[in-house]
Parts: sequence; structure tokens; C-alpha cells
Amino acid sequence: MSQRASAQSYRRTVNRINKVVTGLQRIGIAFGPMELLTVTGRRSGRPRTFPIAVLPLSGRRYIVQAFPNAAWVANVRAAGTVTLTRGRRASVARLVEVPVEERRPLLREVVETQPRSAAERYVTTGLAAAPTAEAVAAAAERIAVFRVEPA
Repeated sequence: MSQRASAQSYRRTVNRINKVVTGLQRIGIAFGPMELLTVTGRRSGRPRTFPIAVLPLSGRRYIVQAFPNAAWVANVRAAGTVTLTRGRRASVARLVEVPVEERRPLLREVVETQPRSAAERYVTTGLAAAPTAEAVAAAAERIAVFRVEPA
């Protein structure tokens, strides 16, 4: 199977899992670092909701892109503010995109502190060349990172 076909298959699987995660979150069941990110669609103007991992890195909270061309990334760049929901608790937040050079140490920290599957995801989706801290950090231009701040 080609890298592209593998990435597409992986994306379909993740989309199915995301539907389950979203359903559980909506009924108030929160787990792991997962939250629901709701942002206004840049073209439709309607709210769009995505399950997303909010990671504690370097003493702050961050959201890191896991897939190329992720719709939520483009929507956040256009909207600026989002609603983050964890279980039954929701809050409005501002997502500030981290400059490329500042992403590198954060991406290294993701690989070093999260389960190995996090680093492998960047390779599977074609964002990084290898599941190592250095390879993921080297892909900083292709991986959006947003700092979560109060709105």
C-alpha cells in the first residue's frame, strides 16, 4: 500500500473514531486530553465541531495539527476564537498560532511526553519523515501549533 493510500485509510479510521469521541463528549463523558473544538466555518459561517487533543506543553496548553490540510486549522486562522468543551464544561478561548521557530521545541516535547503513537501519526499522515523528536521538529513548517489563551 502506498504512503498516500495508507494515510487515507488512517484518516478514515480516525474520522470514525472521532464520531464516537464527539458523541461521548456531547453526553458529558470526557477522557484523555480530548476536548471538542467548535469554530465558525470560514466559508459556511456555521459552527463546526472537531474532537481535538489539548496538550499541556511547557506549562501552557496547546493544540497541535495532526493531519495535513485540516479544516479546523483554516477555520481557526479565520475565526481567532473558539469554544472548547470537555465533558459538560465549555469555555471560549483564543487560539494563537505559534511561529515556526517556536514550534520546534514544542513538537520535540510532544514526541518526548506523549505516547509513541503521537509521533507515528505525523509519519503516517505524511507530515514528518520519521517518528523521532528531531524529525517531527524539523517538520515545524508543516505542523500548525496553537497556544490556548483566554478569550
